[in-house]
Amino acid sequence: MPSLIHAAVLREVGEPPRIEQIELADPGPEEILVEIEAAGVCHSDLHYLRGELRCPLPVVPGHEGAGRVRAVGERTSGAIRVGDRVALLWRPNCGRCRQCMVGAPIMCEMGAVQAQSGGLLDGTTRMSDTDGPVHHLLGASSFAERVVVHERSVVPVPDDIPAEIAAIAGCAVITGVGVARNVIGRCLGDPVVVIGAGGVGLAAIMGAKLSGAYPLIAVDVDEDKLALARRLGATHTVLAGEGDPVDDVLAIAPGGVAWAIEAVGRPQTLTTAVRMLRPLGTAIAVGLGAVGQTFDVPINELVQRQKKIVGSLYGSSVPALDLPAIFELYRAGLLPLDELIGIRYPLDGVNEAFGALAAGAVGRAVILPGGVPA
Repeated sequence: MPSLIHAAVLREVGEPPRIEQIELADPGPEEILVEIEAAGVCHSDLHYLRGELRCPLPVVPGHEGAGRVRAVGERTSGAIRVGDRVALLWRPNCGRCRQCMVGAPIMCEMGAVQAQSGGLLDGTTRMSDTDGPVHHLLGASSFAERVVVHERSVVPVPDDIPAEIAAIAGCAVITGVGVARNVIGRCLGDPVVVIGAGGVGLAAIMGAKLSGAYPLIAVDVDEDKLALARRLGATHTVLAGEGDPVDDVLAIAPGGVAWAIEAVGRPQTLTTAVRMLRPLGTAIAVGLGAVGQTFDVPINELVQRQKKIVGSLYGSSVPALDLPAIFELYRAGLLPLDELIGIRYPLDGVNEAFGALAAGAVGRAVILPGGVPA
């Protein structure tokens, strides 16, 4: 039978989401019910609130989440059981499409179904109110007390991993660390720059440090964020807005960097990333921009200096392999993810969290639907 839950509901672009009571249906045959313990506040959610990214409305936002399984459908595999702790994934893997079969589950065809339909893998929603369906954001909708997700949209979480760490690991951390792990790989002694010291950029700095990057340069417009970047492994920092950051980076890494990770999603910063590269260098676009945005690159920069530009979604990861590895590195003290956690908010503080994010708050805010401990 449907149950009543409290959730943040976005009804109109440009308006703040409101905490409302809505109905949540029981999980379908291959789905699970998760009680949300923590949810990260990501800049991508802000894109949806502003209409820079699009989804069906009304919708419950939030795509970084972790919690405990409270019910399972009758045709689930048995790998996930009632009482298990899980992290939500906003990119599912059906296990059957071409992308899944070739080992690229992040590019699963079902991801587009969830994103465009506002439903789960079958394109339908499990949430509703008196006016009709309420949609899921990317199959996750973690700004809620409970949520129904497909079994393939979760990864198990060990009991000793805090819920807020598991939540941010499912998006910001796997994206940033994944770029260093899966796109760059071993880079011992190679100069790497990370543009943007938000959650993803900071995770990329931690991942690049583990991969041996040197110098490891962080670029941002906020000195407090750069201070955190230095604590997390950046060997050098550049405060953008005071002159041309390209000149500053080239002073640190003469000739340019081997890798430039752009974690902002703005045309200007992507162009800047390409300018920072040495010959044969690669710029990696990680941050999402508004729909339809483009950026300028001089053709001869690509041809004469053989520079490359690649995109990386979700850290080009295989979550079933990468998330357990991230948890092990956290346990070992090699990924100080606690440093990423910013302010904790109750569910009804979601708009305060978005306001702080838009104002440039340092660290990853988290929503705790069960309340913030005193």
